[in-house]
Amino acid sequence: MSVRAVIFDMDGVLLDSEPIHFEATRALLAEHGIEYSAASGDNFFGCTDHEVFRVLRARYGLTSSEQELTKAWLAKVIPVLPTKAAPLPGVPEVLHDLRRRGLRLALASSSVPAVIAASLDALGIAGLFDARVSGHDVENGKPSPDIFLEAARRLALPPGDCIVIEDSYNGLQAARAAGMKCVVVPCASTAHQRFNGAAGKLASLAELPAWLADTAGAERHDPRPA
Repeated sequence: MSVRAVIFDMDGVLLDSEPIHFEATRALLAEHGIEYSAASGDNFFGCTDHEVFRVLRARYGLTSSEQELTKAWLAKVIPVLPTKAAPLPGVPEVLHDLRRRGLRLALASSSVPAVIAASLDALGIAGLFDARVSGHDVENGKPSPDIFLEAARRLALPPGDCIVIEDSYNGLQAARAAGMKCVVVPCASTAHQRFNGAAGKLASLAELPAWLADTAGAERHDPRPA
């Protein structure tokens, strides 16, 4: 596996943002007289905010536009990120390790740029990425490959030279559709999902450097003819 860059999803990979996002959604819908709970079973992983509120608006007959709902939701999320955004295991140590190895890093998150910026600032890792792509920068969200192809373009690398780190099946599908290997690191909210087709599955991001080293070593010693 020729890896020159690692492209990270953000939510669920670098920080456990799902509780923050869910609470903002619950509070917003409560203002519209709707009781929203985890029992709804929605699979919005990898979706942009507009895609989420397009679904919720149609389901509950909300009169506010998707743009208005998104704006109100962001007003609840962004102020709490500095105090509630907590790094997942391996952050930031793994990112520093990969950069020391000469790998380039990119971020490909479905979140809006303002949430990306606030989250990375809260984690203290904003300066570690060579490129950032928001789901609002591309036409189609995950599981379409657009966001990962755009990340590779901004890195000026072929897709095959990039490996993706994801926590959801939607993200895995998007990476594979982009022609990239994908290592999954499920978070608490996605642990139940199936990850057929992943190049690897890790319990924690902290395991990534060892996984990359083992994979590279196995390929160097592969006895099969080229």
